[in-house]
Amino acid sequence: MPTYVTLLSWTDQGLRNYKDTAERAEAFESALQKLGAKLLSIYWTVGPYDLVAIVEAPDDETATAALLQLGEVGNVRSTTLRAFGPHEMERIVAKAAG
Repeated sequence: MPTYVTLLSWTDQGLRNYKDTAERAEAFESALQKLGAKLLSIYWTVGPYDLVAIVEAPDDETATAALLQLGEVGNVRSTTLRAFGPHEMERIVAKAAG
């Protein structure tokens, strides 16, 4: 399954409700599962982003749907990056090389 790195920043609402952040992460994991995706890991971070989530989803549409659901709640804003593992990158390089 494709992997996505999601950088999350708390909104004002999310910061006011910081005490619920672990419960919100569990709810996100459950929502992902319902869509056929999986939360591989989540980290609370210091710096320009408050959290980093590593997600697997069957396709871009599923990943986008999950992040729209997450954003709709209003606690975070997200920036998502499609990530490629070593084997995927080998295939990409082979295609690029012709």
